[in-house]
Amino acid sequence: MSKPFIPTQKHSIILFDGVCNFCNGWVKFVIRRDRKAQFRFSSYQSEVAKRLFQAHHIDPTGVDSIILMENGHCYTESTAVLHILRKMDGIWPGLYVLIWIPRPLRDGVYRWFAKNRYRFFGKQSACMIPTPEIRERFLDLPGKDEASHETQ
Repeated sequence: MSKPFIPTQKHSIILFDGVCNFCNGWVKFVIRRDRKAQFRFSSYQSEVAKRLFQAHHIDPTGVDSIILMENGHCYTESTAVLHILRKMDGIWPGLYVLIWIPRPLRDGVYRWFAKNRYRFFGKQSACMIPTPEIRERFLDLPGKDEASHETQ
């Protein structure tokens, strides 16, 4: 029996809902503002995400949030978004000051938006297929070292 999947430690991993139009737009937004290519991505629907959920003891049926995995931590909801913004290029890191808003308040707004995202932005019938230019940033593509790495 193989040990749990452990992603590479050199990149932060963003898990997202691959059929959500807003979530796919968010991933594209992040990619355009991440010139250092610090982030890797995987949709909830991928095998990589399923293995990450299992390795981090996350129940995927209860997930309604972007998840950021970095440096051994899993961030969800508004905290995940703020940590992602903090690492982007441009003015976006300045929004990290919103971390000072009490988490229950931030997450309440986040949950309301997440609950209504399909109604506001719609839903796709299948996950986004990345363009060749950004394909290497997605963990759930066949043949990628990060997607098939297991500890020994």
